Amino acid sequence: MTTINSFINRLKKIGIEVELFGNYPWVYLDKINNKKVTETFEGNHGFTVFFMGIKKEKITDIKHIFEIIRKYISNENIK
Repeated sequence: MTTINSFINRLKKIGIEVELFGNYPWVYLDKINNKKVTETFEGNHGFTVFFMGIKKEKITDIKHIFEIIRKYISNENIK
């Protein structure tokens, strides 16, 4: 199992659905629980979560990624 699959599956187990899209070598976070992510991070096209290397993926900044996820999840609970 790849790092990306593991990331998606572990979040899914705790009730967080994420959608990613790619523009090689970057993988961007597109949606969190069907909410469009508007922030950019380490890229011009979106919030970069992974860089695709020749042999494996590299996560960008796990702390910053989960800050954004918490932000979108907490906004969801306010409704």
